[in-house]
Amino acid sequence: MQEVLTKGRQLRDYSSLVSEGILSEIERLADELKGLRVVHINATPQGGGVAEILNSLIPLLRNVGIDAEWYAIPPDESSAAITKSLHHFLQGKSGYLTSEQMDIYLMHNQKAALELKNRSIAADVWVIHDPQVLPLVDFLPDAAKTVWNCHIDTTQPNELIRDILMPFINRYERVIFTRKQYVPEELNRDKVYIFAPAIDPLSPKNLSLPSVVARQILIELGIDPARPLITQASRFDRWKDPWGVIDAYRIAKRSIPNLQLVLVGDLTAQDDPDAQDVLCSVREYAGGDPDIHIFSDRSIVAEREVNTFQAASDVIVQKSIREGFGLTVAEAMWKGTPVVGGDCGGIRLQIRDGETGFLVSNPEDCAAKVVSLLEDHDLARKIGEAGRESVRHNFLIPRLLRDHLSLYASLVAEESHIVAKVPVHGEEKVAATAS
Repeated sequence: MQEVLTKGRQLRDYSSLVSEGILSEIERLADELKGLRVVHINATPQGGGVAEILNSLIPLLRNVGIDAEWYAIPPDESSAAITKSLHHFLQGKSGYLTSEQMDIYLMHNQKAALELKNRSIAADVWVIHDPQVLPLVDFLPDAAKTVWNCHIDTTQPNELIRDILMPFINRYERVIFTRKQYVPEELNRDKVYIFAPAIDPLSPKNLSLPSVVARQILIELGIDPARPLITQASRFDRWKDPWGVIDAYRIAKRSIPNLQLVLVGDLTAQDDPDAQDVLCSVREYAGGDPDIHIFSDRSIVAEREVNTFQAASDVIVQKSIREGFGLTVAEAMWKGTPVVGGDCGGIRLQIRDGETGFLVSNPEDCAAKVVSLLEDHDLARKIGEAGRESVRHNFLIPRLLRDHLSLYASLVAEESHIVAKVPVHGEEKVAATAS
């Protein structure tokens, strides 16, 4: 187990980026919750969207007076493949876990909980992220409030695995999903919260870069800044469909012969043992095309370089088949770059087709939208501007901070039998009822 340390952040630094209404709500909620002890637990300290979110959310919680900490419990060698399989199963892959695999999964979580107890780590509210550490609810060292945050697209889960995991999910007092379509029918709706993840506009990946700096970075990485460029920035994961992105690039290249493609991701997530195999397959599928550039080495391509690709590309593609949310979509939209995304899951939440981006279901449609954006600069600018404004209003980290505070307030209010109304991404939901 690892306590993940984060750099300090100040809520006031975001005041010019979000509405006064959100800031006022945060202040009101934080005043009520001063000193509340909240511990977040996930499976990896870096790599992947959950780690990125917590890297900003935890210090902001502290800044407004919450006693917040973050611990990562990476899978060990025996459990890594099992927890990755659970991720695949919840997104719809067929298959099952053997009783031996289930025992390993449970023992890994029990061992982690024992370490929490031995280190005297306690909380008023535990927030547990994703299936890797889902069973912690049975082993936590005290009777504090428990929250499970599911970041996965569970629209069409493997029903056998869902049924195995449902008893754990039901034992949490609150469960967060990104979309209502992800919520299992068997789950009590009174405990469900719906709110989307968010990006940090002040993180190194999202700060504005001078064009001369971005141009130099592209040149150093072997990209010609004078030629059209499309990029997909995401984990090397089967659900991101990098092979379909290459297919779309090849089709688009018939119309745009000098087109370049970048596929960029990293292999640092400790809960993703499949990434290396996917990367090798994608390299082979690219077939030595000199205009396909694949980056996976974090020592070469880190936050600043990803920032450059997202900002300097003519079009960002995120051709996912399943996607819980897709932070890279919001990141690119925030930079004013038009996005062509897979018509699935959380990408549908971010992109209004034809207004803030385009949704596609196959390589041919993806290529057609890419070509349209490359050939019609007014359309690209219009889509890019609309996308940035959509992110400003809906998907920046202060909004997520407010939603978490609202959830904590509902748990505190529940003990006093108070009804707490919680704003959830544009709608209001009764989160706790009087008894």
